[in-house]
Amino acid sequence: MDKSTKEGKCVFVTYRIPEESVAPLTEAGFEVLWPEGRKATEEEYVAMAGGCDAILTVFGQKVPEGVYDAGKRLRMLSNFGAGVDNIALDKATARGIVVTNTPDQVTRPTAELAMTLLLTLVRRVAEIDRRLRQDKKSVRWGVMENLGTTLDGKRLGIIGMGRIGKTMAEMALPFGVEVVYHNRRRLPDGEERRYQARWLSLDELLATADIVSLHTPLTPETHHLLDASALAKMKSSAVLVNTARGAVVDEEALIRALQEKKIAGAALDVFEHEPEIPDALLALDNVVVVPHIGTATRDTRVAIGRQAAQNIVDFFEGRELKYCVNPEVMGRR
Repeated sequence: MDKSTKEGKCVFVTYRIPEESVAPLTEAGFEVLWPEGRKATEEEYVAMAGGCDAILTVFGQKVPEGVYDAGKRLRMLSNFGAGVDNIALDKATARGIVVTNTPDQVTRPTAELAMTLLLTLVRRVAEIDRRLRQDKKSVRWGVMENLGTTLDGKRLGIIGMGRIGKTMAEMALPFGVEVVYHNRRRLPDGEERRYQARWLSLDELLATADIVSLHTPLTPETHHLLDASALAKMKSSAVLVNTARGAVVDEEALIRALQEKKIAGAALDVFEHEPEIPDALLALDNVVVVPHIGTATRDTRVAIGRQAAQNIVDFFEGRELKYCVNPEVMGRR
């Protein structure tokens, strides 16, 4: 473990997160520096990397390439968020920079949003609300009008049965769904019983699920995991929910599948080229979109920030790191 003291240590926070969330740093005596604006420019990022011991990075903002070379003093990147695709993990590891994340704090809020998006989509809430506001006369009232789909009796296929995937299953079970999942590794029998979940191959899950919900990290292996070929395996009545990362899905292929009604709908919190959302997606009534708000509650933001700050304190005070993404660096230290 790193036995360095925190005396004289400097931390750069790259985004104006709630200041109370970095209290663990200030209480432990670290110097905390902030960007001039809402978030750090690339120039600020690189300049601060040269003079700080740690950087508190934020998901959705890529760490500039220059940071890895400029940060001769830099020893840690503590990411605000679970996914670390904003960090070049290979470069950080090669330079002996420890990387941490905050997976536990994002779990329930993200699963909660996935359920919200799913219900909004299948019950056509956003679509009908929009039509009422734009032209209420266009919305017909009646016993057989505005029909959506119930979740009861449907098969929910979860791709990525980690923390968020398991919580999604837990939240969905009371709605009467059957849970199946695909993971690189099958869960132990006890966990499968707990979540009443059954493992399927990816192809079988795609071919039989009524709802496909993505909860996998973005890696080279999962990039475009759902491409045109994979989407073609889904039922025409099935819907897709993505609160993972946009590039897990081939966005152009998804748009074609929706336009051609090869699948019934999609509910999306993430996009392949954020913050850009294709106009073709926005034009579709069978799509629900929100701008990456999976963890967007103030309580959650503070909790994520506190854990990211605590990861830094623990590192410099020599404690074991619960959320280290590249533990091989700690082994070298």
